[in-house]
Amino acid sequence: MKEQVQEIRITELHPFRNHPFHVKDDESMQALCDSIREYGVLSPLLARPTEEGYEIVSGHRRRSAALKLGLEKLPVLVREMTDDEAIILMVDSNIQRENLLPSEKAFAYKMKLEAMNHQGKTSGQVGQKWSRDLLAENVSDSSRQIQRYIRLTYLAKPILDLVDEGRIAFSPGVELSYLTKQEQQDLFMDHFKQDF
Repeated sequence: MKEQVQEIRITELHPFRNHPFHVKDDESMQALCDSIREYGVLSPLLARPTEEGYEIVSGHRRRSAALKLGLEKLPVLVREMTDDEAIILMVDSNIQRENLLPSEKAFAYKMKLEAMNHQGKTSGQVGQKWSRDLLAENVSDSSRQIQRYIRLTYLAKPILDLVDEGRIAFSPGVELSYLTKQEQQDLFMDHFKQDF
């Protein structure tokens, strides 16, 4: 089937499953809304067909801005993709954005690494390092830094939220990820005096 841009109803466009990137209602979103209001959607979204409609691979922010503006349809490039191909493309189209939270990078890198491994490119510990090296070729983070980001996915959510908020620095957050969930819970309750 030949790929082509189609006009698709917003109600048929669904966010990517487990999308690790947050769509924030901030100044950048306001600027995007202003741009779409003035010029329209200049870049089509990328989506893949599903039983429920279309899953967005790239363009979550544009969809959100269009919803705010009351648009009914968006230009979408529809492409058949496997889960792994879609994950890799979704991460690649978002990972270079400025001001990403540590948790966004952490889960994005983890998803892409798992997708690369599912595709049979690597296996085992040596394969994991090779995959991180391959992943590092297209991003600003080194293989070692990617490994450290992925460690953040082992943090309990309340502690990961503190890393995102800057209340716990990145490096101590990585070190805390080696604690068990119970040790993390105890630390959080003792230090921050909040419900876990």
